Amino acid sequence: MTDILVVEDNLEMATLLCDFLEAEGYSVTHCTDGRDAVTAFEQSGAKLVILDIMLPGLDGFAVCRKIRENANTPIIIVSAKTEKDDKLNGLILGADDYIEKPYDIDILLAKIKGIFMRRYKTDVLSDGFLKINKNKRTAFKGNTALELTQKEFDLLLLLAENSGKTLSKEYLFNQIWGFDSFSEPQTLTVHIKWLRQKLEANPKKPDHILTVWGVGYRYER
Repeated sequence: MTDILVVEDNLEMATLLCDFLEAEGYSVTHCTDGRDAVTAFEQSGAKLVILDIMLPGLDGFAVCRKIRENANTPIIIVSAKTEKDDKLNGLILGADDYIEKPYDIDILLAKIKGIFMRRYKTDVLSDGFLKINKNKRTAFKGNTALELTQKEFDLLLLLAENSGKTLSKEYLFNQIWGFDSFSEPQTLTVHIKWLRQKLEANPKKPDHILTVWGVGYRYER
């Protein structure tokens, strides 16, 4: 997963921004087209999206809406569209911030740093039922350690990080196994079954890893 997905069709501005971000130590993916941005996010994900509005393919509002269908990844809209209605639309669609162009790069970098500190500073995810240590790659149900394979751990972490949000089967498969994986999509169903056997009191009637028919799966604490 890349740190930051930059969606900007102005190549000069995008190159400058990407250079600043990489100098700060972030891994960066750049897209100039809205459709390409959605595809890149679905295939590889991102911890943060910096999103222009006026884009070829799909505009930034459509990209924001599409990302919000399956993920709660932070989104910063950076746009020359400065009307109140545009700002309200972006925020209503789920953007975390809306910054006008031209912007102060130091202010933008400070906002990005703040998001990463708030969202990703902790190595431990705990909700009272499940406790996951991301660095140690350990998971506990209460005080009981869960014996998980690498893929089981990655899948459980992704679901838990998006607690309460339904994630599509396609998104889950692409995030865990990769778009170019030789694995079959059915392997996701198998891993969900294995996780339920280790996590649920009654795997046949799960309380925590729920099936949303026709869409995918959702984790509930």
